[in-house]
Amino acid sequence: MTPESLKKTPLHAVHVALGAKMVAYAGFDMPVTYPDGISAEHRAVREAVGIFDVSHMGEFEVSGPDRNAFVQRVTCNDVGALKPGQAQYSAILTDRGTFVDDCLVYRFDDRLMLVVNAANRDADWEHIVARKGGANVRLKDVSDDVALLAIQGPKAEALLAPLTSLGVAMIPYYHFAEGKVAGAEVFVSRTGYTGEDGFEIYCRAADAVQLWHALAGAGRAEPCGLGARDTLRLEAGLPLYGNDIDDTVTPYEAGLSFIVKLDKGAPFTGLEALKRQKLEGVPRRLVGFKVTEPKTVARPGFAVFLDGAQVDVVRSGTVTPTVNAAIGTTYLPADRARPGTKIVIDVRGKRVAAETVKLPFVPHRTKK
Repeated sequence: MTPESLKKTPLHAVHVALGAKMVAYAGFDMPVTYPDGISAEHRAVREAVGIFDVSHMGEFEVSGPDRNAFVQRVTCNDVGALKPGQAQYSAILTDRGTFVDDCLVYRFDDRLMLVVNAANRDADWEHIVARKGGANVRLKDVSDDVALLAIQGPKAEALLAPLTSLGVAMIPYYHFAEGKVAGAEVFVSRTGYTGEDGFEIYCRAADAVQLWHALAGAGRAEPCGLGARDTLRLEAGLPLYGNDIDDTVTPYEAGLSFIVKLDKGAPFTGLEALKRQKLEGVPRRLVGFKVTEPKTVARPGFAVFLDGAQVDVVRSGTVTPTVNAAIGTTYLPADRARPGTKIVIDVRGKRVAAETVKLPFVPHRTKK
């Protein structure tokens, strides 16, 4: 895609003015890093507070009398367990039980909202619409009308609290509240993709710039790009669609069995395949690893060998600031997918030793 054909978030001009390095990502022109660099942004989130523009994410609203029953059918977690004001991590699956996408489901009084990955927005929409059948629901893709800012880090609550009357300290993990932040109508969700405490703030696209300037800047949140988002989520052991999970991987293989509710009382796409896999046994599992040779980085796509035979490729892999080592993820046969397994990675023609470790690489500090 040419730079001219890329979509832009409502904050695009702000990123350019801040001197961000812009890259094509999921059809958008997005900031990968700002002038201080990925390591500084990463540390800001681990030690203080950072702000991310994640307005490229997709949002689908589901309303109408059958909304809960419909979303039960198209996602694998139990929507019936949600009360208004709660969110859950879930997935949209194929008939084979593999990922179409992972998603968040928000339950409001009068509707549900699914938040999906930007790269999968069109495919997700087609998949969901194709399953509407005779359900009495109204489906609306509101992605272009919604902006999304994530503030993450141990000082996120202290930053946000003076800007709103919502009482953010009282919002539990995976809950949300509707109100105003810095004069903008929003809903604030205690969720994130870093392993740190923090919030995701959904607002009208037209209010994004006003909200950014209230939250970002000297003495407030450090602007952070896609580079730090990736190092933070990898350390936290959080999966990325297209790397750790895709349409060849099931939630059981990816270590995400907690989002699968086989007995929720509603048949969902992929149910039979997952029942069968649970019965027959999971053939492989996602593991974390550390490269044991110095000054060597295992990048995504590099071949992974176990006992001399290739078993997979590196799914995610880089050097991250908190761990301060080359780490990554890959899939191993289930009977070898435990900490301490020795593997070998082909790094540009050189065979390099690595060892599996327990996920996550860095403990989560989310506020429960």
